[in-house]
Amino acid sequence: MTLRTRLTETLGITHPILLAPMGGVAGGRLAAAVSDAGGLGLIGGGYGDAAWLEREFAAAGNRRVGCGFITWSLAKNPALLDRVLERAPAAVMLSFGDPKPFAARIHAAKVLLMCQVQNRDQALQALDAGAGIIVAQGTEAGGHGGGRATLPLVPALADLVAQRAPQAMVVAAGGIADGRGLAAALTLGAEGVLIGTRFYASAESLAHDRAKACVIAASGEATVRTRIFDIVRGLDWPATITGRALSNAFAVRWHGREADLAAAAAERERYQAAVAAGDFATAVVFAGEAADLITDVPSAATIVARIAAEAEAALNAAARRIA
Repeated sequence: MTLRTRLTETLGITHPILLAPMGGVAGGRLAAAVSDAGGLGLIGGGYGDAAWLEREFAAAGNRRVGCGFITWSLAKNPALLDRVLERAPAAVMLSFGDPKPFAARIHAAKVLLMCQVQNRDQALQALDAGAGIIVAQGTEAGGHGGGRATLPLVPALADLVAQRAPQAMVVAAGGIADGRGLAAALTLGAEGVLIGTRFYASAESLAHDRAKACVIAASGEATVRTRIFDIVRGLDWPATITGRALSNAFAVRWHGREADLAAAAAERERYQAAVAAGDFATAVVFAGEAADLITDVPSAATIVARIAAEAEAALNAAARRIA
């Protein structure tokens, strides 16, 4: 059995599995590997480094991939969007900000607009901008996000999208790392999934090997939603948006003491030194609550194949339980 959904039909892919565009982690090699395996890889545009984007698109070669941007950061350097659109990406995903200022250019380039959202109001904003895919991101996700859980958020937004813009579709994100998560997302009304942490710990990921080892060793209880890693890096994230990361010695020391950290100028230099040294007792590892399900560092192709096969098995098993 092959899982066919509106997502696979729209994107021309084999499996309804998308790579989350993790900044600094989802490079061209990883995106290409996911696309080669039958999903769709998205390069992480992160905070807008033009040279990095050029290099990673080159690494993807002629593979069909997309790109994701942090919307508020893209607003500081909007020309980056034009450079990406020149490459005719399969899709552009915008997260954490109003997509309207960029939507017209994306539509004019005949590129699919994806918007990652964390609540109903953001979904409505994305639909008003003409988004074809709404990524419903639950708080279980690694990295930046909101406060709503995946399980109730996905069906709520699936109902909203069906009512307001039935031509659009919902993709689930947050806490999904195996085929059971994909199967669950499909039954909740999503057309597929967007996965980050599982691909973070993959052979093609740009993450440091020690960071990948931290993910493998962690459990979901070992994560914390916090602003401290943004504060120490000097990033202007809105105060309402936190990032889920593995707790470490730095988090134990500073989480809950955000004002003190902001005033501790020496901490930024110490933090940068830890990043350079691969010291993840201080440096951040953004990872979600699905860390329990990650026990190895296989190729992206293996991950895609596993998830697809597990989802098919889970759905078949569920069907057999119905009298």
